[in-house]
Amino acid sequence: MTEKVTVEDRGAVRVLRINRPEQRNCVDGETAVGIGRAIEAFAADDQARVLVVTGAGELAFCAGADLKNPISLFEHEYLDRAGPMGFARLDPGKPTIAAVNGYCFAGGGELAAWCDIRIAAENAEFGCLSRRWGVPYTDGGTQRFARIMGTGNALYMLTTGARFDARRAYEMGFVQEVVPAGEALGRALELAQTIAGYPNFRGICADRNAVLHGLSLDIDEGLLLEAEMVRPECSSEELLAGLARFAAGARDASPRPPATTAAGDRS
Repeated sequence: MTEKVTVEDRGAVRVLRINRPEQRNCVDGETAVGIGRAIEAFAADDQARVLVVTGAGELAFCAGADLKNPISLFEHEYLDRAGPMGFARLDPGKPTIAAVNGYCFAGGGELAAWCDIRIAAENAEFGCLSRRWGVPYTDGGTQRFARIMGTGNALYMLTTGARFDARRAYEMGFVQEVVPAGEALGRALELAQTIAGYPNFRGICADRNAVLHGLSLDIDEGLLLEAEMVRPECSSEELLAGLARFAAGARDASPRPPATTAAGDRS
């Protein structure tokens, strides 16, 4: 694994970290290969259940492509199967969470959008800032931004190149939770450990995959897909054990979003 990308296991949770803090964790060809290899390794490892993606340091999650070395993004081995930055077309089939610390610009926003859930520190900033240099979006932004936050917000980001804070990203629906500065990774790990610890994890993956693969289908086709993908997990031994615990009176606590992202506090 290239040192520009590191991985760390914390129980059933794997942390993928872009490790170029002096370059604001921007991605060159070598980094893209590291990202692609890390995603594929996570997908193949049955012991790793949830992937948390973040950037080294507190200044940047990922400031996008390395515009000082752009050619390398179109010459590496993962270009065709994953995209220039090494992730866009890969799907590990398991939950992924972005822990957004600081700058999340351009291709960094595309990387965050690749993840299923986005947790942002209150000092995080977002925007398609590379629009200033004429750079188009080829790592999923034209497809995932609209799916996550609607056509208007996606086009606002992609065409204006506006720079905005974590609160605005939350209001737009791009970010699911905003937490104090320095706490994005901790909160992402907390949620990841919760997800990884649920019984019948195959059922979680089936729900996730049905959502993502059903986005391009009409409702009837989507419901058929749901039945095909999810229904087989409704008879697992772990599910039956969980139902027995419920019947016996178990009531485990559910995670709650921090108060700062409550519906009445979006100022």
